[in-house]
Amino acid sequence: MTRFEGIIPPMVTPFDAGEAIDEPALREDAEYLVAAGVAGLTVTGSTGEGAGLSAEETYRAHRAVVEQVRGRLPVIGGAVPDSTAEAVRLAQAAREAGVDALQITPPHYLFPPAADDVVEYYRAIVDAAGLPVIIYNVVPWATIDVPTLLRLVAMPKIAGVKQSGGDIHKLSDLLHAAKGRTAVLTAVDDLLYPSFVLGADGAIAAILTAVPALCAALYAAVRAGDHAGALRLHNRLLTVWRTLDGPNLPARVKAAMTLQGRRGGRARRPMTAPTPADVDRIRAGLQAAGVALAAAPATA
Repeated sequence: MTRFEGIIPPMVTPFDAGEAIDEPALREDAEYLVAAGVAGLTVTGSTGEGAGLSAEETYRAHRAVVEQVRGRLPVIGGAVPDSTAEAVRLAQAAREAGVDALQITPPHYLFPPAADDVVEYYRAIVDAAGLPVIIYNVVPWATIDVPTLLRLVAMPKIAGVKQSGGDIHKLSDLLHAAKGRTAVLTAVDDLLYPSFVLGADGAIAAILTAVPALCAALYAAVRAGDHAGALRLHNRLLTVWRTLDGPNLPARVKAAMTLQGRRGGRARRPMTAPTPADVDRIRAGLQAAGVALAAAPATA
């Protein structure tokens, strides 16, 4: 299987004024991220508002990015399902679109499943899609514990775990138990630096999409043993994250992209755009981190 490591941004899904997927904007940003030096792309994860996409929309988004990337780096198809049947449908759509791997959350609607049920859920996905699967361990009320994760990573085709939820303690426990047995990717946006020092193989996190070049530079600095440089980059990234962290995170990432001249599009309702005051805070955070912003449009 492909070894998943390095900076793998979870792309936003740009929507137009009618809330349809803006495919040209999606392709354009895939090209931007490739040029920024990332190691892979994730499509229709939580940052990509994947929970609100149909199987047909999931296919279209994945296919657009696969076609744009043309094999230059791995494309991971995301899914945020609530049942085994839904997970299988979305996984099959992603496979048909040509993705290299899947990133799928556990089912989480109302009642978290038992450990045996989680194992069978991922087994069904692997059997149906035949692709490597990264377990997206993000949902606070359905977090998969380390013993169950160890059962899962022993299965064929389970290629890694993305440990999220803002808890570096859980990431540390997972690394202690599973390092070397599977890829462990961090999604603790404000603590990428200590995550990499602890041994995380890479990251899939929203801040990577907002400022990919800074995140790639941080990862490279840690790998090179340049901890003074890595700490400086950490502090710049922390400045950005403190302005992004908040309600409707995908819409806030899109605002950060727009400020840089990238086409993030609008978010899909009921998600709302950041307020003008929030956008001003995001702009200030990007400026403080030294991120180049697009020129403001001329006023009459």
